[in-house]
Order: sequence, then structure tokens, then C-alpha cells
Amino acid sequence: MRLFTAVYPPREALEHLDLALGGVGGGSPTAPAGGPRWVPREQRHVTLAFHGGVPDGAVEDYVAELAAVLEGTAAFELVLVGSGTFGGRTLWVGVGGDVDRLRSLSRDVSAAAAEAGIHGADRAGGRPHLTVARSSGARVGGDRSGGRRGRRGAEPAEPVTPFSRWAHALAVYRGPSWPVRTVHVVASRLGAGRSGGPAHDDVAVLPLAGP
Repeated sequence: MRLFTAVYPPREALEHLDLALGGVGGGSPTAPAGGPRWVPREQRHVTLAFHGGVPDGAVEDYVAELAAVLEGTAAFELVLVGSGTFGGRTLWVGVGGDVDRLRSLSRDVSAAAAEAGIHGADRAGGRPHLTVARSSGARVGGDRSGGRRGRRGAEPAEPVTPFSRWAHALAVYRGPSWPVRTVHVVASRLGAGRSGGPAHDDVAVLPLAGP
């Protein structure tokens, strides 16, 4: 099965984010062909590690390894803050709060995966984020000149798209803080969810040690 490990914001944090998205013209879970594909609220998560395809027989060993690791991991607080895009095609909201603890947890998750003999790409070590929407077409629209190089050798600028405008509007966003008390091991079935998106099913929900 296709597997990842993540933490999920609580309903209150996601509802607060939806209000902010609505204020900048986004947030709808459905969109016409070629428009943005909004990640359903219940699927919005902060990935700790992506495992890819995992043999069913290895999942139980991984869950056991991860449970043992989490027995020594205390709960900590995060907050959704700021926003940005990846190439103008993916809109994300950033993660603040105790990010060092989040990164440490991500490394521990990857180590537990390695002990169980499966892949575990660390996804929170660089820029922890929560994906909000993706472009379903070649581009979301906007200024096609935005991706050209300026000075010789300079990095190309991100194209100006509705996502980049929304990210700019959400740059000062800050939601309510929330405690991370559980870690989810999730199976992802591509094309089996809403509007042809993935379906996510919890394989295990594991508690942290507590405060």
C-alpha cells in the first residue's frame, strides 16, 4: 500500500484557516476543469515522512517501531502561519510554533521506518507546510512572463498566478495554536477519493507520551 505519516490540525484550526481562505477568494473543495483543486479539509495534514509503496506485511512492523519511539515523545504545540506557493502551482500554509520538535519527530519517524525496513523520506526537515490547493491544469492562470529569467544567472521568478496572489494575502495569516498529541499512519489510494483525488485511510493513530 502507498503510505505516509503525518500530524493533523484539529477542526478548530482548519475552520479558522477556511475563514481566511474564503476571505481571499479560495477554499472551495471543488473547482471547474483547469482550475485549482482544493484539498478537502479532512485531508489537510503536515507530512512527517512519505513512504511510498509499502508491502502489507511490513506495515505492522513499522507501526510497532513507531509506537515505541512515540512513547518517549512529549506533546508539543504548532500553529498554521503564513503562506506561499511551489512554482505558483501549489498553495501551502506554513507551520510555526515548536518547529524544532516537529523536525525532530520527523527524523524519528524516518528512523522508525528504516528499522522496519521501509522507505521514510523526511518531509518536515526543510519547510514544514500544509498543502491547501494544487493546479489541475498546466497553470492556474496569470502572467506568463513571471517565470522568465531576469539577470543572467539569476533564479527564475515564480509565475504570477492566483495562488501567488492568495499566498501574498495570507502572508500575515496566523491561526490558533494547537497541541500535537497523535501521529497518523495513513494509506493513500490514488484516484479513489472525491473528484478523482486520493482517498486517505488511517492505518494507525498513535499517541505521543503527553505533556
